[in-house]
Amino acid sequence: REFFPALSRCSGGCSAGGAMKFQPDVSSSRRKSRKAHFNASSSQRRIIMSSALSNELRKKHSVRSMPVRKDDEVSVVRGTYKGREGKVIQCYRKKWVIHIDRITREKQSGATVQVGIHPSKCVITKLKLDKDRRAILERKAPSKAKKGKYTEQDAAMQDVD
Repeated sequence: REFFPALSRCSGGCSAGGAMKFQPDVSSSRRKSRKAHFNASSSQRRIIMSSALSNELRKKHSVRSMPVRKDDEVSVVRGTYKGREGKVIQCYRKKWVIHIDRITREKQSGATVQVGIHPSKCVITKLKLDKDRRAILERKAPSKAKKGKYTEQDAAMQDVD
């Protein structure tokens, strides 16, 4: 910091580090982040409400996660209902939860109600594939395949030109 005096000073609400931000146009304010999260539109909530794919699906499609949808089969990996599996009955975007069949509880009145589970605490074990979902998988997969380490072959190809 002594070499960069501008970095040691910070104006307004900066974090303890005092270093410059990587993206000045993106706020790191907790208040603004929470506001953006809880005021997110339904289309944004769909993306936020994504689940990881199981190891088999991850290898098959070379995609790490997908937004959850109605007829997917999921397995709960965290919380009270850990280890339970079932089909997604409903994606309740307003409450940030999904409802899974056979995961219910009894109310005091005796009525059974669905228990809401956050999609981040689930793993998708079976995808409901339609043409739109396949297109998403195809779009996501190649971008993952291109990323990786820079090999010696790549360096050799640079010298060819």
